[in-house]
Amino acid sequence: MIESDIGVELTLDLLEDLRRELDRQADQAHLFELLGRRLVELLEPAEPVVAAGPAGEPAVIAVVGVNGTGKTTSIAKLAHRFGSQGHRVIVGAADTFRAAAIEQLEIWARRAGADFVAHQPGSDPAAVAFDAISAGRARGANVVILDTAGRLHTKKNLMEELRKVIRVSGRAQEGAPHETLLVLDATTGANAFEQARQFGEACRLTGAILTKLDGTARGGTVFRIRRELSVPVKLLGTGEGLDDLLDLDPAAFVDALLRPVAQAGGGAS
Repeated sequence: MIESDIGVELTLDLLEDLRRELDRQADQAHLFELLGRRLVELLEPAEPVVAAGPAGEPAVIAVVGVNGTGKTTSIAKLAHRFGSQGHRVIVGAADTFRAAAIEQLEIWARRAGADFVAHQPGSDPAAVAFDAISAGRARGANVVILDTAGRLHTKKNLMEELRKVIRVSGRAQEGAPHETLLVLDATTGANAFEQARQFGEACRLTGAILTKLDGTARGGTVFRIRRELSVPVKLLGTGEGLDDLLDLDPAAFVDALLRPVAQAGGGAS
């Protein structure tokens, strides 16, 4: 459990819970059944990502996170998903700092069949967000997805810029953004929790996307993020293709986490 990034404190709490529930005659199968049930309870309920705004206006989704987590491809996968459901999608390139970020996002947005709104590199990210939302309302879009700079969560000035993007989005459309999704790399372990904590201080996170699960058996940090920060992981990235984005199924996720240990005969907790 600790090797899966569930965390020491939560692991110890779960073990204590199991000790109270199980008698000395309990077999391994019963142990894993009860542990799985407890872990599933931690992840539920897993609400879907919002797909419609109020009164027929677009749903605005801000996507945040550090560089290298798979944020750009996650945005493209979201756009593709909504487009496949018959929604009109606009992607706004509010990451104006990183070299080639706008061009990269445009390629992915076009590939996903989404409209694209951008300014020149180095321009005000909040202005891009405002224009993308305004374009969404004017064009009758169903969903507006805002990219934001892949800032380090330790850079206070950049986190303040993120706060500005969020504030200006609310001026462009009341209640926006309706979702703020944090993209987390499943392979980063405990650092993913720290990212979630600090981004949560900068803006109101409504959920997270856990990426790169195709390359790791870890990902247990989602339980700590859900329990301590009340941020649910809503989506899982399982590959580089546009269709490689899954809704979190708590039971399936827990089963995939526990099955290797159970098949190996239990092993160490």
